Amino acid sequence: MNEKIDGTVIDVRKATRWHIGVFLLPAFLVYSAVMILPLAETLRQSFYNDVDGALTFVGLANYRVLFGDARWSHDLWNAFRNNLVFFAIHMCVQNPIGIALAALLSTRRLRFAALYRTAIFLPALLSFVIVGFIWKLILSPMWGVAPYLLDLVELKWIFAPWLGRTDSALVALSLISVWQWIGVPMMLIYAALLSIPDEVIEAAECDGITGWSQFWKIKLPLVLPAIGIISVLTFVGNFNAFDLIYTAQGALAGPDRSTDILGTFLYRTFFGYQLQLGDRSMGATVATVMFLIILAGVSLYLFTIQRRLRRYQF
Repeated sequence: MNEKIDGTVIDVRKATRWHIGVFLLPAFLVYSAVMILPLAETLRQSFYNDVDGALTFVGLANYRVLFGDARWSHDLWNAFRNNLVFFAIHMCVQNPIGIALAALLSTRRLRFAALYRTAIFLPALLSFVIVGFIWKLILSPMWGVAPYLLDLVELKWIFAPWLGRTDSALVALSLISVWQWIGVPMMLIYAALLSIPDEVIEAAECDGITGWSQFWKIKLPLVLPAIGIISVLTFVGNFNAFDLIYTAQGALAGPDRSTDILGTFLYRTFFGYQLQLGDRSMGATVATVMFLIILAGVSLYLFTIQRRLRRYQF
């Protein structure tokens, strides 16, 4: 399209922004190779099985075995229940404490706030292997320091081999995971609190709303979108969890598979362990079920909860 300006004809045809595709292409190729193609291959593998040494299409047969066979279904539902407990502890303990810490650290009169933020966030930088082995040593009834520390405050009577008991191992590992990751929701909420305009806070103070009353009535509603993002990240991370359980309790997720979650169940199914042989087709089936669970949870958030939280965005 041509446009005449001061007697001069200028071509103002819209330029093709091909450079955008050039810059996005490397990221797209890497993401496809690392995420999309393995996911597609996993979904495809779940519909096949090894029959007489040949990969044969079996339709939904693997899913019928997973949900219909007594042994497979027992292990699957046991891992799913444990995963729900693992997630619930993070949602009910990690995120509320993270929000409370962020509120405390965002107060202007708090001294050494930067030091506290660094100390609380530091465990999130540690490896799962380091965290798992350190806490196994701390909680060991033979050479751990936990009994000694509890004895200093006259609480040694509450100590027990928590990682070795079926009724407490999963809760203990969940709290260890909370200790490691509590800095993440704290920092996200802290950043959200800092983004609240000063005019809003000043207006609240003029109305006599200060302290914790200001947090509950003004700040908390404004950071609800950030809390929603943290919740969905917690859901995805917990249903993808594997490393800490494997490091602390092994692939069998003992004792008596009381700490078995979907991640360790997938590992044993796909790679095998001890006398159990690995099965790629059943492993892909378990991975597909995990993907569908996570997809359902994220979709529930995106299409229901997030729409209601948009009203609180600036």
